[in-house]
Amino acid sequence: MSRGTRIFNQGDEGVRAHAVIEGGVRISQTGSDGAQVVLRFVGPGGIFGTVALFTDGRYPADATALSDTFEASWSEPELLDLMERYPQIAISTIRVVGRRLQEVQDRVRELATQRVEQRIAHALVRLAKQFGHSTTAGTAIFLPLRRKDVADISGTTLHTASRILTGWERAGLLVSQRRRLTIRDPSELLQIAEEAID
Repeated sequence: MSRGTRIFNQGDEGVRAHAVIEGGVRISQTGSDGAQVVLRFVGPGGIFGTVALFTDGRYPADATALSDTFEASWSEPELLDLMERYPQIAISTIRVVGRRLQEVQDRVRELATQRVEQRIAHALVRLAKQFGHSTTAGTAIFLPLRRKDVADISGTTLHTASRILTGWERAGLLVSQRRRLTIRDPSELLQIAEEAID
């Protein structure tokens, strides 16, 4: 599927478990007031849409292809059959759910206790761990990111995220080209993320 294709919509029924083979997917949720938040990004090997299989049978968020993406999907009976035949799939799914729960807890704590610069730094460090590749220029995040994506995943406004990212680019911490971010010195960004509040 091509970039921008909606894989499923928040509230859709007839859910399936999905896995990214190539490309990337943005998972976002919209509140009743129309405000949107990016919950996560999913890259090759990542699964998404499975929560709905084990809850109310409706997707809790939207899934949109970030780039040309190839994905596979399974219905609930197909997934349960695979889990029965290959218990490692069930164990891996539980681990994924556990990691996502930990990430949600971390993000809630960050929203409640950290300045916006720290939240953005944390988000970029997480993305670099998930999707980063070492290059001569630094750690490149091979995921096409809009500044709005960075704002949404950090719980801030587009204006604030743009101002901070532009400042970091001027300071030489980041390079941004064609919706791709390269972190020149990940340890410096981690230092910003973990700064104590005075």
